[in-house]
Amino acid sequence: MTAIVPPVVVPPVVVEFIPGTRVEREPPHTTGLPIVGNGPPGTFVVFAGNARVPLPTDQIVSADDTGGAARVGFGGMRFDGVEDGLLVFRRVRDLWPPERLSPERGVRMTLEPAMVTVVLVEGHVVWPAVH
Repeated sequence: MTAIVPPVVVPPVVVEFIPGTRVEREPPHTTGLPIVGNGPPGTFVVFAGNARVPLPTDQIVSADDTGGAARVGFGGMRFDGVEDGLLVFRRVRDLWPPERLSPERGVRMTLEPAMVTVVLVEGHVVWPAVH
């Protein structure tokens, strides 16, 4: 009998942060009352010295830091390259239903290049540019 192996799903955009970073997620906030439009708990990349950079939780499809550096996959974002010295990512579709999203959610995420070691799009390195 041949085993059926599911295909490996690669998030459209993966950001690998510098060594020593970790992913931190706030615990869910429960009040017993329904909160509409408040958005999910926050997700952050934490750097040495405890500096925290927020990430769009509703776009994260994978997150891992077991290799000594944070690696985060985004499902509804695209990488637009470098603008004004920053790595720029834009929301192209929402992954969650509107009632679970914050009306304050951003459409653009920027990161300092010094925070990131590599950006992959569909499994291919797109930053830093490979020549």
